[in-house]
Amino acid sequence: MQLRDEPAMASVAAPVPSIEARTRDRVARTLLETGPMTATALAAGLGLTTAAVRRHLDALLADGLIEERAARGAAPRGRGRPARLFGLTETGRDTFDQAYDDLAAGALRFLAAAGGREAVTAFARQRVSELEARYRPLVDAAPEGKRTEALALALTADGYAATAQPAGTQAAATTSAGEQLCQHHCPVAHVAEQFPELCEAETEVFAALLGTHVQRLATIAHGDGVCTTYIPRTTPPDAPRAQQEPKRSPR
Repeated sequence: MQLRDEPAMASVAAPVPSIEARTRDRVARTLLETGPMTATALAAGLGLTTAAVRRHLDALLADGLIEERAARGAAPRGRGRPARLFGLTETGRDTFDQAYDDLAAGALRFLAAAGGREAVTAFARQRVSELEARYRPLVDAAPEGKRTEALALALTADGYAATAQPAGTQAAATTSAGEQLCQHHCPVAHVAEQFPELCEAETEVFAALLGTHVQRLATIAHGDGVCTTYIPRTTPPDAPRAQQEPKRSPR
């Protein structure tokens, strides 16, 4: 494969040429789709020289769109500096999210105008049904008491940065207070601001996967810091039921 290098910019103040901008977008998009990579791996995958890739990486670093990350469990490389991994920052991800959000929101507005909000609801349920099909084997295979955690791991793999934790206080964690599923990132938050049907359909799927009624306490789309879903702990029929309402997670 022939490697391509690109002419350096004439001056820092000069506008980025379109070919430079397109290549820089390819570098960032590869990191979005593949995850953290080294400059060498990026160069090989894109058919560019390592020098060209490093120039784009430096520009993306300066703009705060990517960051350096340490390789997990990397073996020592002997002499020289360890390989540097580069991955997108939250700002970098948001840059891509915004472009997709505009397209998705426009499509849903057209769908709502043509078929009403019922059509949007049907679309939202179809979308999350695909998630349910992928998550079902993972959640069903989890041991009792670990199903919410398994769901959180599956969501995290899809970019939701989810965690599972006891609901309420530490004292409540030993009783029947239940759990909270917290999503610290939502790839469709900007679209869900206009179309809450996306959040409602997602909540329905959580209930179906966990086999119990769940309650959505907070959403990023509504301005909360975290999407928080309360999952009541399963108790025997003769066990006393918790009378107190679950506490909201701090924003």
